[in-house]
Amino acid sequence: MWVKLCCLLLYFLALFVLARVFEAVAWYESGFLATQLVDPVALSFRKLRTILECRGLGHSGLPEKKDVRELVEKSGDLMEGELYSALKEEEASESVSSTNFSGEMHFYELVEDTKDGIWLVQVVANDRSPLVGKVHWEKMVKKVSRFGIRTGTFNCSSDPRYCRRRGWLKSTLIMSVPQTSTSKGKVMLKEYSGRKIEVEHIFKWITAHAASRIKTIYNSEHLKEEWNKSDRYRVKIYLFANLDQPPAFFSALSVKFTGRVEFIFVNVENWDNKSYMAEIGIYKTPSYILRTPEGIYRYGNNTGEFISLRAMDSFLRSLQPEVNDLFVLSLVLVNLMAWMDLFITQGATIKRFVVLISTLGTYNSLLIISWLPVLGFLQLPYLDSFYEYSLKLFRYSNTTTLASWVRADWMFYSSHPALFLSTYLGHGLLIDYFEKKRRRNNNTDEVNANNLEWLSSLWDWYTSYLFHPIASFQHFPFDSDWDEDPDLFLERLAFPDLWLHPLIPTDYIKNLPMWRFKCLGVHSDEEMLETFQDSESDSDSENKEVFSSEKEVSEDDELNTFHRRSEGEPQCGAETCSCANKYCHREPYERKVRSYGSYSTAGDMEPDWSAWPSEMLHCTECVVCLENFANGCLLVGLPCGHVFHQNCIVMWLAGGRHCCPVCRWASYKKKHPYTHPQPLSNDTPS
Repeated sequence: MWVKLCCLLLYFLALFVLARVFEAVAWYESGFLATQLVDPVALSFRKLRTILECRGLGHSGLPEKKDVRELVEKSGDLMEGELYSALKEEEASESVSSTNFSGEMHFYELVEDTKDGIWLVQVVANDRSPLVGKVHWEKMVKKVSRFGIRTGTFNCSSDPRYCRRRGWLKSTLIMSVPQTSTSKGKVMLKEYSGRKIEVEHIFKWITAHAASRIKTIYNSEHLKEEWNKSDRYRVKIYLFANLDQPPAFFSALSVKFTGRVEFIFVNVENWDNKSYMAEIGIYKTPSYILRTPEGIYRYGNNTGEFISLRAMDSFLRSLQPEVNDLFVLSLVLVNLMAWMDLFITQGATIKRFVVLISTLGTYNSLLIISWLPVLGFLQLPYLDSFYEYSLKLFRYSNTTTLASWVRADWMFYSSHPALFLSTYLGHGLLIDYFEKKRRRNNNTDEVNANNLEWLSSLWDWYTSYLFHPIASFQHFPFDSDWDEDPDLFLERLAFPDLWLHPLIPTDYIKNLPMWRFKCLGVHSDEEMLETFQDSESDSDSENKEVFSSEKEVSEDDELNTFHRRSEGEPQCGAETCSCANKYCHREPYERKVRSYGSYSTAGDMEPDWSAWPSEMLHCTECVVCLENFANGCLLVGLPCGHVFHQNCIVMWLAGGRHCCPVCRWASYKKKHPYTHPQPLSNDTPS
């Protein structure tokens, strides 16, 4: 998880640097930045009209370019970034979808139950033509959709009873606007009563009703009273402008942020005394002033703060977010982080997608589960102070220059989704390249695995855990006193064939105890060489019992891990050990095994039993290869207490014989630890 989080942070850093590179390239080619102001005098009539349409100001009665330019100047400063976005939006020929209501419940669910948006619905009466024609309706839909106004069509033929109850006996236009200034308040429906069925007249009707919800100030006394008033609104945004009514984007935002931000329009058209404006720091108009408990913030001075619906919506969301905004942000970040698994995972293609689906399900489930207590926590009444401090932190952090850059980059990449996806894919391919190179340097075999090999290993793993789950999850040493395993016995009764073909995984082998065989004293090299030659000549005349029929070794990953633990360690050879007193302490009830624990008198040095685990039996010979333990060789002990050469017992267990070669006790099951008897003072080894 931390690796994917670091990769995601690196990706965001790369996006930030790439945006700065794009700004440098644009400045080099055109000689201006996105934050530079544009002189409206230098713009054409078409561009000025496009700016007014994006801001939501009517211009139908302004045939002269001079009048249009003055209206642009009265609504706010124009930046290069806003001009570019407006022209790009006009050139886009994407059709905006409109909802077709199927009946009363559908209409109530989307329109009357929506408390934070504006709807424009065309009602078509029975056997009547619509009030607005198809061509004009499409223009109307495209025009109002810029300001977040949703549209739809209700045909009374689908539910004539509801139309009669509502009084919709003729085709008309219905507009729904929240009635109160509180969040989740009532919705009121208004019917269009104008005679002119034109796009501009209908749009003026919509903006007039939306602007009526905004508090308007016409004189300095009213401004002073409102400025010094303290009420439940912690965040207020003022528009000081010489306009008849606020722009449509300003009115639409007032509906969207109902209950969170209060929008106030200060009409300074007929003001003679503007001294109080100077007292509060307002020296020019138009100005967008954000007033918070922390102070005053002038909107439009930082990067990406354009006079448009999208830019101001992003700004206000960062200052006064809803819980739903935070949830959506966390959902996007978690899924972006989960998709990194597609590139971090190495091996077969099917394996990558299986791991990706598993990661997506896990991360999204954990996200939803973690949000449930947070929502309950926020509902507690005595946490209002915590909520206020959290919003204060948001306001402090999101009014910085760095936050304005982040918002500008977010708007840029969200308007260019192809660029966002291509950079994410390129970042993922770089991660895949470096991860593959790192694993190849570590000699990891899974890099070159194909789909069939991985599916085969997945099936083996699934069947192993399906038929023998208890053996798979038990690790040695065990903390439980459960000696007998009735569940495994019942499983084998249910599947008799498993007696002949056990499916017990070998992952427990890496947890078996391993240590070196040491003696209390070591002979010189000449004595060791002489002893080795004598033992070699004697061993030529003997027939050694070896288990030559069991030589197939499993290629299990855990077994490879076990071998890597002993890589580079000296292995036991055929030479005899120079330790004397080779004996094995045994419990009275243990059955005798031929040659296990026997000793020779080749030397006079005693083994160092202090290096042995306490639960292991003391012996000096491996019953698998019938060789004595050499000084420094690796030994492995089983849960029953018997000890063997590391190579010998690993080959024995990997061949499918999951039991001790001496007592046949299961090699993956715990046995009561063996306690060595305390020898008497006159005991002699035998």
